[in-house]
Amino acid sequence: MKVMLKDGSAREYDSARSVYEIALDISEGLARAACAGEVDGEVVDLRTIIEKDCMLNILTASDPEGLRVVRHTCSHVMAQAVKRIFPAAKLAIGPSIDTGYYYDFEHEPFSREDLDKIEAEMKKIIKEGHKLERFTLPREEAIKFMEEKGEPYKVELIRDLPKDAEISFYSQGDFTDLCAGLHLMSTKGIKAFKLTSSSGAYWRGNSDNAMLQRIYGTAFQKKEELAEYLEYLENIRLRDHNKLGREMELFTTVDVIGQGLPLLMPKGAKMIQTMQRWIEDLEDNEWGYVRTKTPFMAKSDLYKISGHWDHYKEGMFVLGDEEVDKEVFALRPMTCPFQYYVYKASQHSYRELPLRYGETSTLFRNEDSGEMHGLTRVRQFTISEGHLIIRPDQAGEELKRCLDLAVYCLTTLGLQDEVTYRLSKWDPQNREKYLGDEEYWESTQSKIREILVEYGVPFTEADGEAAFYGPKIDIQAKNVYGKEDTMITIQLDCAIAENFDMYYIDQNGDKVRPYIIHRTSMGCYERTLAWLIEKYEGKFPTWLCPEQVRVLPISDKYEEYAKKVQAQLKQNGVLAEVDGRSEKIGFKIREARLAKIPYMLVVGQQEEADKTVSVRSRFAGDEGVKSLDVFIDQICKEIRTKEIRKEEKEI
Repeated sequence: MKVMLKDGSAREYDSARSVYEIALDISEGLARAACAGEVDGEVVDLRTIIEKDCMLNILTASDPEGLRVVRHTCSHVMAQAVKRIFPAAKLAIGPSIDTGYYYDFEHEPFSREDLDKIEAEMKKIIKEGHKLERFTLPREEAIKFMEEKGEPYKVELIRDLPKDAEISFYSQGDFTDLCAGLHLMSTKGIKAFKLTSSSGAYWRGNSDNAMLQRIYGTAFQKKEELAEYLEYLENIRLRDHNKLGREMELFTTVDVIGQGLPLLMPKGAKMIQTMQRWIEDLEDNEWGYVRTKTPFMAKSDLYKISGHWDHYKEGMFVLGDEEVDKEVFALRPMTCPFQYYVYKASQHSYRELPLRYGETSTLFRNEDSGEMHGLTRVRQFTISEGHLIIRPDQAGEELKRCLDLAVYCLTTLGLQDEVTYRLSKWDPQNREKYLGDEEYWESTQSKIREILVEYGVPFTEADGEAAFYGPKIDIQAKNVYGKEDTMITIQLDCAIAENFDMYYIDQNGDKVRPYIIHRTSMGCYERTLAWLIEKYEGKFPTWLCPEQVRVLPISDKYEEYAKKVQAQLKQNGVLAEVDGRSEKIGFKIREARLAKIPYMLVVGQQEEADKTVSVRSRFAGDEGVKSLDVFIDQICKEIRTKEIRKEEKEI
């Protein structure tokens, strides 16, 4: 048997050998570092027996796939530690993931103190140096084995395996787990690890199942790498909008109000108001939209016509029982069917199209509780929604205009470099989920693809992500933890006008079905606010700040002048406050800096006499003394043009 190695050399053996044995034959050092093997391109366990000629690469923790093996082994060590400390805990699953690993348990929520105890026990297990030994059992014996151990989730997993599946286990000391692998040879191979957090997670991701407790951890080859990653995690935690937004008093949540129902506090509400007024004026004055205002709920009849009742009912808040109540209502998850009836209220000629309806829409979606997070995934939210009623020949131009508007909004917010583009397509394997036939979907998807290609942006394509009535351009962004969400969507719908009997009169006097574009210009206000918090770490562009200027009198004697300065700023539309506390000026400056205020105006005797202000900014530090009129002209221009000033230095 000839084994070719990565460096081009070869080893010959007269009998079968395991990957680990070959690594040991090459060198003891390589065997100690080995995590897995790559045989003819396939990653395999170190215990895998090689019986024929092949190409072999020994993987260590410096290889991504090798590091995954370290992390998966670490998840088993964590499970073993949990069972030692909490014997009643039930085991679920414990895979490696891109950032480390996790394990799910049926148990009470774990505290940070619990995680510290588990870490300490893991260190003991690693030091004990247990060998990880693989064995298999027939299906019925495997089920009985896990039933005797009192592990119902493992029994369920075994029962769900294909009948011809090989059912494998790994044991390490006093602990045995159902697992397909791959694993290190010994627990001593784990060099640097940390348990990072815990949270709830539904069994198999289904909200109808039991809520389990998930412990997250990570592992690296070297302690230095672990320390660097933990520092990175801490920086992320400080930027997390769910933490920073609360600290800045932008929003809060209350248990008795409900999960996914955030309260926008005055500062957060002011930021949303600023964005909303900007978008409404932009759409109406510059992009040709007309505004509608429609109800927050409707009878089920409306959603049955639109198809949402059949395709989306599980995601809606339904008010009433169809079997009992004469009329059943539901809070709206979208505005489109309401705006269709605005269109249908009068007859339209082909000359009137496109008709662009815009609405600041408050929507309601019954998200799973396990999906809730701060402002990014909520049950009530507001979007810059719009529906364009168009002729078929206008589809290409109007889709491009919608994309132009979205990119303009992103650029103004300074977010244009944070996004990726996706063509969201139907899933031909799940046809009952969608309106229209294969020809309809191929033609509409081709139209979207042409727009993206012509626009010149790189994009991916994803099956199964389309709306039930048509494909989408989805503009995606990631939060600080790397989770991706859709920020802006543009959807082409050539089918649903039929459901509502929508038409226009063409040049021949005939009734013709219009196409519809569903789109957002900026997306969800709450999600965008979360994105802005994390992007700018709370140091927002001046035009978006809920407090743009703080006036700081040097002492009580100059508070009256400070208030005159504030009044003049407010008359010019600048959001200004006065810090009139009896504190030293250095303290007031530090407080304003911590509050991330763009500008501080220090005023005292000289400033009052000269009608000036001493300007300090987040951008350039001490900007010197300026006349109040000059400063107002400068900041008003910055706000009006929505300039994003570069942060040059700390003040």
